[in-house]
Amino acid sequence: MNVTVIKSELYRRGGLEKYTWEIVRALCSKGAKVTLLTTKLDQPPFTDPHLEVISFPVDHLFSAWNVLHFDRLCRDYLKAHPTPIIFGLDRTRDQTHYRAGNGSHAAYLKRRKENEGALKGISFACNPLHRLLLAIEKEAFESPNLEILFTNSAMVKDEILSTYATDPQKIHVVHNGVEWKAMQAPFEAWQPQAGPHEFLFIGHNYQRKGLDTLLYALSHIRSEDFHLSVVGKDKRLPHFQKLAADLGLADKVHFYGEQKNIIPFYQRADTLVIPSWYDPFANVTVEALAMGVFVLSSRTNGGHEVLTQDTGAIIPSLHDREGFGKILRGAMEKKKTLESAAKIRQLTADLDFSKQMGQIIDQTLGIQSHRDGGR
Repeated sequence: MNVTVIKSELYRRGGLEKYTWEIVRALCSKGAKVTLLTTKLDQPPFTDPHLEVISFPVDHLFSAWNVLHFDRLCRDYLKAHPTPIIFGLDRTRDQTHYRAGNGSHAAYLKRRKENEGALKGISFACNPLHRLLLAIEKEAFESPNLEILFTNSAMVKDEILSTYATDPQKIHVVHNGVEWKAMQAPFEAWQPQAGPHEFLFIGHNYQRKGLDTLLYALSHIRSEDFHLSVVGKDKRLPHFQKLAADLGLADKVHFYGEQKNIIPFYQRADTLVIPSWYDPFANVTVEALAMGVFVLSSRTNGGHEVLTQDTGAIIPSLHDREGFGKILRGAMEKKKTLESAAKIRQLTADLDFSKQMGQIIDQTLGIQSHRDGGR
C-alpha cells in the first residue's frame, strides 16, 4: 500500500502542520509505505521504516513562485513515481484525497472583501499569488481524479459547493479534533478563583481574527467587571493597544504576545471569544471546550458547528457591536465553576483527536482497499 502525502513548509508549527504529521504517522502505523513531499525540512519530528521524506529546495523571493514551483515539482515526481493514493494538504493541483484544512481561498477573499472594502477586492484580483491560488484550488476541487475531499466544517463544504463544480458525494466533513485525554491532568489542576469575569482571545493576525470588533463590543459593557487576555502575535500590536486605550479599556485588556504554553490561559478563562471574520475551523474552539471553557464564536468560524447551548453561543453579527455586547454580558452570567466546566469538557469527549483522525485514515484506506478488491 503506497501513499504520497503532500505538504510544503513543514518546518513551521501550526494546526495544519500538526495534522500532516499525525496523518503520516497514522498511515505508517497501518502499514502503508508513505512518501512525504515537502520543502525546507531538515529533520522530521519522528522516523519510521515506512516513511520516506523528500524535501524539495524551494526557496524563492516571491510567494507565488514558491507555490507554483512546489506544485510543478510534485507533479513531475508523481509522474515518475505514481502511487494509488495521493493525499494533499496544500495548494497543489492533482490528488486523489485532499484535506482542505485552510478552507476555500475563494471564500476567504470574499470575506476579506466584505470586511475591508471594494478597493481591497480589486487588489486581490491584481495579486498574482491570489490568482494562482484560485486557479490551483479550482483545478484541485474539480479534478476527476479526486476521490475524497475532507473539510473540517460544513461551512467550508457549502462554500466549495457554491463556488466549484465539485461532486457533493466526494466531500466528507470531519471536524477538528483535540487532545482530549492529554488535557485531563491540566483540567483537574484548575481551581475556581474569585475576581472579574475572564475573557480570552487567542490568535495571530488580529484583524482577521476580529480583535478590533471584540474591543468595540467590550466598550459597550465597559462598566462591567471583566478582564480580557489577548494571546498571539501581530505586527500591528501598538495599533490594537492604542485602540483598547482609546476605548477606555486599558486597565481591562492585557496583551501577552505569542505563548508556547496556553494551558494556563485556558485554566484562568471563563469565556473564550472567537470573533473571526474567516476561520475554516479554529482549533482553539475545541481546545477551550476540552478545558471546560464556555465559547463565543462568530458564524464565520466553522468551529461554531460543534457548540451547543450548554457549551457556547454564536455571535449573531460581527457588524452589530451592541448586539455583540449583549452576548458578552450573557456569557458573564456563566462564570466557570467546577460543575459547569466538567459538563462542558464531557460534552466534547467525542471530538478526541484520535477519533477524528481515525475517520480520515479509515475513509482514505477504505477507498483504496475497495478499489483493489475490485481488480
